Amino acid sequence: MNKNLKRVIWAVLILGLVAMAIFAWFVYSAVLAPNTAFENKEAHVYIPTHATFADVMEELRPLLKDDISFEAVANRKGYPAHIKPGHYVIKNGMNNNDIINTIRINNIPVQVKYNNQERLEDLAGTVARQIEADSVSLLKAMLDREFLSENGLNQDTALCIFLPNTYELYWNTTAIEFCDRMKTEYDRFWNDSRIKKAKAIGLSPEQVISLAAIVQKETAKVDERPRVAGLYINRIKKGMLLQADPTVIYAKKKAENDFDQVIKRVLYRDLELDSPYNTYKYTGVPPGPITMPDMSSINAVLNHEDHDYIFMVADVSNPGYHKFAKSLAQHNRNRAEYVRWINGQGVNR
Repeated sequence: MNKNLKRVIWAVLILGLVAMAIFAWFVYSAVLAPNTAFENKEAHVYIPTHATFADVMEELRPLLKDDISFEAVANRKGYPAHIKPGHYVIKNGMNNNDIINTIRINNIPVQVKYNNQERLEDLAGTVARQIEADSVSLLKAMLDREFLSENGLNQDTALCIFLPNTYELYWNTTAIEFCDRMKTEYDRFWNDSRIKKAKAIGLSPEQVISLAAIVQKETAKVDERPRVAGLYINRIKKGMLLQADPTVIYAKKKAENDFDQVIKRVLYRDLELDSPYNTYKYTGVPPGPITMPDMSSINAVLNHEDHDYIFMVADVSNPGYHKFAKSLAQHNRNRAEYVRWINGQGVNR
């Protein structure tokens, strides 16, 4: 073998090694090298339903050091044809391969929380800030006639099935899927034991929740709620009007379609408002809840305190609590004390 041939062979070998080194460097830098540009431990990525690869890149680009290498690897792995909507968590230090595998298969549930919503509109807005579905589609699903009919509900009782809690859901849950899931949770909550307790006091589950909503509005003191619930159950058993001020406030807001107004004092003229929610005019539980009661209020109704009280008024000497009475005479004395106090506070509305 002459010297020139040897030189050629060595040159080819060297070029081959260089090419292999370049290829190895490319593979490492494009596929295996860390490619995150954020400082926190992780970043949350939300890929909408029907997103294009361009949409995904718009979401990811601020998180990447090198978006060009990411696109190359994504195309190589066929990701643009298999985009999945959802919520994904990108860890700091991930490489392109890790990132693509994550957004392809690792849809992480989100924690959806709500409580004490006064209307379905409020609930829809609260939930829409936590999942992909917007408030319009959520409200439409909540009021869907077929959904309500199938579940024995109407527009007044629709709020009943949404029990305040924290739920684990996929971010891309649709409005219909959300309502179906909440109905499942509602049915799970109303087990045989709770249904038996509701029947014992002569109320349906929806009526229990509607009464619990009044209890919720009457007192913020959780330890007082069973006593307040017991008072209203006593009035129901006696066929008395509930005469709950929060129902009058709700009826007034509903009649005026203004739920943002703040009403601190119920006036005598308000008691004449002709509304099925006005418990100064109509006996029994209102046709639906005036707010979303929390679990403590629902349980307060189901496990109400057994007593003989049928009257109550705010206790000015113990803020947040009430004075209870078994007779009208005692109640009038308690009420006079409250009226003197509130007049002294200058609260006219």
